[in-house]
Amino acid sequence: MSPSLDTAGLGARAAEMLDELAQISASADHLTRFFLTPEHRRGADLVARWMRQAGLEVTEDALGTVRGHRPGASPDAPRLLFGSHIDTVENAGRFDGCLGVVLPILALDWLARSGHQAPFGIDVLAFGDEEGSRFPTTLSASAAIAGIFSPSMLAARDSDGVRFEDALRAYGKDPADIPAAAYDPARVIAYVEAHIEQGPVLEVEGEPLGIVTAIAGASRLSVTVTGEAGHAGTVPMRLRHDALLGAAEMALAIERIAVEAGDGMVATVGRVHVEPGAVNVIPARVVFTVDLRSGSDLSRRTALERLEREAHHVADRRGLGVVISAFHEVGTVPCFPDLQRRLAEAAASLGARPVWMPSGAGHDGQAVSRLCPIGMLFVRCRGGISHNPAEYASPADMGLAAGTLVRFIERFEWPGPAGSLREAGESA
Repeated sequence: MSPSLDTAGLGARAAEMLDELAQISASADHLTRFFLTPEHRRGADLVARWMRQAGLEVTEDALGTVRGHRPGASPDAPRLLFGSHIDTVENAGRFDGCLGVVLPILALDWLARSGHQAPFGIDVLAFGDEEGSRFPTTLSASAAIAGIFSPSMLAARDSDGVRFEDALRAYGKDPADIPAAAYDPARVIAYVEAHIEQGPVLEVEGEPLGIVTAIAGASRLSVTVTGEAGHAGTVPMRLRHDALLGAAEMALAIERIAVEAGDGMVATVGRVHVEPGAVNVIPARVVFTVDLRSGSDLSRRTALERLEREAHHVADRRGLGVVISAFHEVGTVPCFPDLQRRLAEAAASLGARPVWMPSGAGHDGQAVSRLCPIGMLFVRCRGGISHNPAEYASPADMGLAAGTLVRFIERFEWPGPAGSLREAGESA
């Protein structure tokens, strides 16, 4: 184990690298780097250069994922995977995704210079298409390495009408090679992703790092409430069937359900449409959306059942109709307990007291979980701000996270053949 770990130096270098990568953008005024664009190409080339400087062998797969490989003790040694994405939303911050690519590169560079050699191989992966900002797809690159890429994605079109398949070919890739991007599950140990928290919990707790327990499952609903239009001045309050007031009461019930549920549950009514929408007409119809997320599928299903009951109770009492339909459903992805423990111990060895918490946002790990066990390390971000130019993580916190990855790799005792980590559980 390296005797002195310069986390301050690692953090300063991480900040420099993220600043350099943020200069690659489709706009001179803000950071925008979409999947399979010239900016993605330049960003991928920069990441590949950093990987080579860290002593990694660099390749690129059929979805444009840059792969930096550090060999193990033998050519067929199983691999421990690290990574995240380098595509961004429009007018993005510089830390989301990119931090999870930079930190393992820095960790492996440190280990190489300290003379550490692991018996297992290590890959750093720089994905695209995590954000879904260009095409109506998401996680296509990480799905490909997990062997679950859906060919239907190739027919998706961006806002300019460009097909995913055509953009992929223009990027220099052959869709026929996509199946070859998949790892052999028998030769993969686990996947670990470092990421800014994208929320305020770590800042409130006064801690720089978090151990992710699960990537929350999500349900999205469309709720239609129907009442009766009437003159705003002539219908007495006791005789009204106001769809908007019924919808408002349902929205407050949704808030109460989430607060009482626990398991990191959050609920958002994000869009409301009111008809007829006139200042002097009682609302006759309201359509609103619900985004419900939880670190437990059981608690999420229970909350949905309770929402259904309470919405109908409100509708019956007010003389309204209500129809609830789901249009999006993603299950919870638990992080592997043994990886949670190992990451926590690595952080603690550097004096950190990480917070155990779910992730309310989606990540590439959701797709990679179909390949192997996953773990996630959160890094505190100022104000909990993300998907925003104000997004910020301090060099000190980033350095501590990079050091945690160093210690995690140094201490990682591989118990046996690839695939057995999932079976070994806490005894691994």
